[in-house]
Amino acid sequence: MTTETGQSSGSNPSDDAWAKLVPLDTRFSDIDIRCNDMVICSEITSSSLERHEWCRITKNLGPGSATIHNKSSDAILVDEVIVPKDGSVDIVSGSEIVPGPEGQGYLQYRFTVMPAPESRTQLLKISIDPDHAKCSICLNVWHDVVTAAPCLHNFCNGCFSEWMRRSEAKHQHVLCPQCRTTVQFVGRNHFLQNIQEDILKADPALRRPAEDIAVLDSSASIQSNLIIGSKRKRRFSTPSPALEERDSSRLQCPQCVASIGGYRCERHGAHLQCHLCRGMMPFRTNLQVPLHCLGCDRPFCGAYWSSVNVTQGESTPVCSPETFRPISERTVTRIPFTTHEMNRHEQDITQRCIAEMGKTVEDVAAEWFRRFNDREIDRSRMPLNHAEVITTSTHVCNECYDKLVGFLLYWFRITLPSHHLPADAGARQDCWYGYACRTQHHNEEHARKRNHVCRPTRGNHF
Repeated sequence: MTTETGQSSGSNPSDDAWAKLVPLDTRFSDIDIRCNDMVICSEITSSSLERHEWCRITKNLGPGSATIHNKSSDAILVDEVIVPKDGSVDIVSGSEIVPGPEGQGYLQYRFTVMPAPESRTQLLKISIDPDHAKCSICLNVWHDVVTAAPCLHNFCNGCFSEWMRRSEAKHQHVLCPQCRTTVQFVGRNHFLQNIQEDILKADPALRRPAEDIAVLDSSASIQSNLIIGSKRKRRFSTPSPALEERDSSRLQCPQCVASIGGYRCERHGAHLQCHLCRGMMPFRTNLQVPLHCLGCDRPFCGAYWSSVNVTQGESTPVCSPETFRPISERTVTRIPFTTHEMNRHEQDITQRCIAEMGKTVEDVAAEWFRRFNDREIDRSRMPLNHAEVITTSTHVCNECYDKLVGFLLYWFRITLPSHHLPADAGARQDCWYGYACRTQHHNEEHARKRNHVCRPTRGNHF
């Protein structure tokens, strides 16, 4: 291993470093880059004590980037791309640099840009009184925060869900538990959820018992944004036709217009807006029909309207049942575009492997869905929410189905014996960063010549 020191090349050094070379081996110190143009010198090999210039790093005008110039007598590696002698390449914060043509015998560095002085104040911690992060229903720190509008008061999902159920059963509208404003909208607040988690990390004594959390989670019914109607009395003795039409169309769904399947929407009833067609459907929690995709938590109306035999209408948008179905009722005829991190070279290799085995994509998917359902696959990297509870009977949207098929084709590839790979594909070396490699998205040559269907051996995903 070799160590390196920085030397100025003409520009005046500043007191603060604008960037650093951070060695991946924590036994070595960081190299501060204080000049806009700095030469890095080092003992190139571990057996030599003589120092050589091996690169110059020049700060670019754009924020967060620089240019590295190879001043060594051999090639160097930047993000696994070979930079020849006297060559140069742009680097950004996070770029990994090896001061030689291969990884062995050389230190490996991560180029890190420091925050600008004017932005460092934004990194200061903000003190929050936990009393300002409590639900006014249970008087504890929020759990799975939801925000009501227009008043913007915040509550636990389970607490407000139960409040909403009782309000709808007894009253003509849902009032905010804190200020008694009529609630028109409620949705999950992911920003406040992060604050809640930070508060509990700072003071674990505020954390509730697991039994209480389980009760809250069992009561929670708000998965996506809910639109809640109200039945206010009008100030007009005769309602304005324009206002009447506007109010009726705002929450209109097929069951708002007429009774279907023995059910008609209450005027103050909560509604979900379908993510796909943007149409409305009633928010009914006492049904066995799913209203949300378990993979992304977004609402889809296809299964609900299919269950009551409603098809596409002229004035009320309705999705077809094909848009939201159980996994077991779906078929796949092609490799989804998102497979293998959208690397078309890897997709082509997978397609060739399947063809050479005398199978189709549908055959391979069916086999791996069986293994998935039998829990033979590690789901830790599965790109869907609620990965551990999803089965082949779960309803998912088209997008989540494609992601799941891509996940299973990844497992198909990494478990495939090497002799089943095409000769040109089997001869490739694995990329250090595997499926998490960013270079494969903008460098066609790198995407083609290195195998990216493998686990990372470097970087944050390692």
